Amino acid sequence: MKRAVFVVTNMDCPTEEALIRKRLAALPGVVELGFDLTGRRLTVAHTLADEQPLVGALGEIGMIAGLVRGQSGADPAPAPPPGPGMGEGASCGAVAVARPSACTSCAADPTIAAPAQPWGRLAVAGVGAIGAEILAWTLGADTAQLVVALALASIGIAGLPTLRKGWIALKTFTLNIHFLMSLAVLGAVAIGKWPEAAVVIFLFALAEAIEALSLERARDAIRGLLAMAPETASVCGADGEWREVDAAAVQVGQLVRVRPGERIALDGVVTAGASAVNQAPITGESLPVDKVPGDPVFAATVNERGAFEFRVTAARGETTFAHIIRAVQQAQAERAPTQRFIDRFAGFYTPAVVLVAVLIATVPPLAWGAPFAEWFYTALVLLVIACPCALVISTPVTVVSGLAAAARHGILVKGGAHLENGRRIRAVALDKTGTLTHGRPVVTDVVPLVDRPAAELLQLAASVEAHSEHPVAEAIVAAWRAEARRPLLDVVAFEALAGRGAQAMIGDRPYLLGNHRLIAESGLGTPQVEAALGRLEGEGKTAIVLASGTAALAVIGVADTVRPHSAEAIRALRVLGVTATMLSGDNPTTVRAIADAVGIADARGNLLPEDKLAVIDTLAARHGTVAMVGDGINDAPALARASIGFAMGAAGTDTALETADVALMDDDLRKLPRFIALSRATARILAQNIALALGIKAVFFALALTGQATLWMAVFADMGASLIVVANGLRLLRE
Repeated sequence: MKRAVFVVTNMDCPTEEALIRKRLAALPGVVELGFDLTGRRLTVAHTLADEQPLVGALGEIGMIAGLVRGQSGADPAPAPPPGPGMGEGASCGAVAVARPSACTSCAADPTIAAPAQPWGRLAVAGVGAIGAEILAWTLGADTAQLVVALALASIGIAGLPTLRKGWIALKTFTLNIHFLMSLAVLGAVAIGKWPEAAVVIFLFALAEAIEALSLERARDAIRGLLAMAPETASVCGADGEWREVDAAAVQVGQLVRVRPGERIALDGVVTAGASAVNQAPITGESLPVDKVPGDPVFAATVNERGAFEFRVTAARGETTFAHIIRAVQQAQAERAPTQRFIDRFAGFYTPAVVLVAVLIATVPPLAWGAPFAEWFYTALVLLVIACPCALVISTPVTVVSGLAAAARHGILVKGGAHLENGRRIRAVALDKTGTLTHGRPVVTDVVPLVDRPAAELLQLAASVEAHSEHPVAEAIVAAWRAEARRPLLDVVAFEALAGRGAQAMIGDRPYLLGNHRLIAESGLGTPQVEAALGRLEGEGKTAIVLASGTAALAVIGVADTVRPHSAEAIRALRVLGVTATMLSGDNPTTVRAIADAVGIADARGNLLPEDKLAVIDTLAARHGTVAMVGDGINDAPALARASIGFAMGAAGTDTALETADVALMDDDLRKLPRFIALSRATARILAQNIALALGIKAVFFALALTGQATLWMAVFADMGASLIVVANGLRLLRE
């Protein structure tokens, strides 16, 4: 199956989406359609020999489409390697401090630029329409030759695009605003109301142009993200010279130099120099973060001061920033629950309104001999008022604005459905290590239980844990490397025991390294072991036992520190009415100590991954919508089971990030209550928009039925409602 991606420059709202969906879905070989209205991108999964039938079908319905060969930020086309003549600079061996320079390639993706609005043409059409109205009022005749001439000129200048779209809608049996507006204008002309027809088509064209301008604000928020990653990077070549090359051509492992004031082009690890980096595009942090050798840096962030070199760890299309862009773009294509409901509602609502209008135009004249022109005019007014454009467009604009606002705060939401459902969260389960705590524990105690040196026992433990990625394992390995006395021992048959620890062979002897639960299950819990475990756990430390054969050899104490904002985040959740529960595989005493420090009443320890699943199910049964926050592989099942899974974006494993629905990019738990507050604001604005769209229509419906509404008032009712809901939805960008 192939995928074709088109940029459709005149695909602005669900009206065009519905027209495209209806036309392409009927083509043999079309499997699936994906729409990104913000980026004006259409993705077609198909089994056709080539894309020409798709291009032809889009052309038939008036869509201006171009086939995209490479997508910015997702699948960058490889560039040729740097040549010898490309901007040679200083030797790669030293970090040179240069004057600040701005990003030289931060332009937004040109394929989604807004088409120019025809303001000059609209101004001329407006003069013609208003002139026709004034002249008709002066002469007392709507059909005078000069009045008709001015009206025709106005309709021709402003209305041809609408009439053309209305004809296409008629040919494809699609009931949309362009068909209804064309019918209203032609109907007004048919009964001799030339000035009103001209004013109606002018007002509609003007309102569409203003609406498109308003929608560009939502697009600008996304394009603002795309513009953050520079297109070039200063790379150290094989000859030791620095060259400015296309960022897409830089390979993992190459050395890149960043000067003061420059944006960083790729992800990497600092190798030389030091600086402070503004990471707001990735994490939403308001203050620059100091960077020294060994620290990670991210694409699209800004080097504030100093110069440094870093070794690239991810190609351009696989950087953290690229993943954010890809997730935001994919999230726009996913319909939120409210949007799916509105689309279904509009599918029944529009035909029903057309039927009512037909009955109003025909029944009174036929049944009671009422004037046909009067009731036909009333039916035309009803058709224009009843168009569901404002109702349909209100949801995607609001959701996209919410997604963009979340991304700006360092909250990556993988779909409008998660943004909308977040308001229902009443309980949150939080993993301890790496979520509430830094996840970077250090060894504090090595308590020998046999007559062997503590350093030798630490060497054995580190040799086993060198094969694990768990934060506690990393702490033990780091402690041994700090000793730097002997190399690590060769280990075979390593096996991680989920929620318990690990086992391995060193030489011909088996070793166990694990928590209190593992030791109890292994039958090694002697009074001496229990005493050492009790002392360390009572101090709020994680206690790990090293055992060989049938005897425990040592107890190692590891302490983690609570993240500085964890307690504040828990307090904010409590204010929002959300209950917090801590879940951990650690011992209950340590878990209780951390819970007390952050203010969590319900804390549960000694949990295996399957135990966490059971707790999630219990919380869901009690509270309904439940969230899970975690960072590790062992959290992935619970993240998947929860109504909404949150991953700690910077500290989290790839598995946790892929499984989660939302990522908190700088590991700041305060973003969790912020997300819930944003979700509730999104829900409020969605409800307001639906009420506004339906309420305005209801008022003008009543005016039309009593004969007090005119066609131009109907246009104000329809397009005015659309502009109001768009502006209201864009308020989320300020959240």
